[in-house]
Amino acid sequence: MSDCTHDCSTCGKSDCASRIEKEKLNEHSHVGKIYAVVSGKGGVGKSMVTSMLSVATQRKGFKVGVLDADITGPSMGKEFGITGQAQGCEYGILPMELVTGIKVMSINMLLDNPSSPVVWRGPVIAGAVKQFYTDVFWGDIDYMYIDMPPGTGDVPLTVFQSLPIDGIIVVTSPQDLVTMIVEKAVKMAKMMDIPIVGIVQNMSYFECPNCHEKHYIFGKGKVEEVAKQYDIKNIASLPISEKLAEYSDKGNMEWFEGDYLDSLVDELTK
Repeated sequence: MSDCTHDCSTCGKSDCASRIEKEKLNEHSHVGKIYAVVSGKGGVGKSMVTSMLSVATQRKGFKVGVLDADITGPSMGKEFGITGQAQGCEYGILPMELVTGIKVMSINMLLDNPSSPVVWRGPVIAGAVKQFYTDVFWGDIDYMYIDMPPGTGDVPLTVFQSLPIDGIIVVTSPQDLVTMIVEKAVKMAKMMDIPIVGIVQNMSYFECPNCHEKHYIFGKGKVEEVAKQYDIKNIASLPISEKLAEYSDKGNMEWFEGDYLDSLVDELTK
């Protein structure tokens, strides 16, 4: 609530987010910290950032899981080149496991045809996201990244209220309009009393392959101003890169090259 004092002892409201009981993780699993990757709008590279964060975290020696909460526009299977359907065992649904050990769960892994549209109403979609947490046998994971759908609608609200989120990473691009929309996501997180632990600005610049000079095609953006305004200390930037796009398009994000997000991951895994 916008007028919340965060003092539950003096509050008579029964529908406050902090009073909603959190969903219980699959009893045969253990997950350390959970980070949600969000964006105010689509098309800014949120899913690519999610996959890169998970890979960069795994490369530091941690066990990582990725929960794709974007039910109507799932991307994690494509980012990692996953084919086939998820199977089950006595402990629950088994996530798909990559060569590097990263575990991934996405709605496409439960469909007969991955190209079939998911035409569900909001409550059903939100329920599916919760089941990815409660019914999937994740095993032992140090860090989980949740790839959220864009915006501030049903699914983000469900995730923020129902799952024990430790922090949020906001993905943006340099345009002023996108920056304004990012502020909405930041403010929603503040309302839900979940810390913003980092901002990743995608498509920040183009680096000339010959002289290595950086060109800011869309302008430098105002991500630093937003970060300062909301006291967000961790900022990372991704370039406009043909190689990164190729890794994503071919489902090879597991093998991307670059240390763009290493400093942010260092902070997330302290």
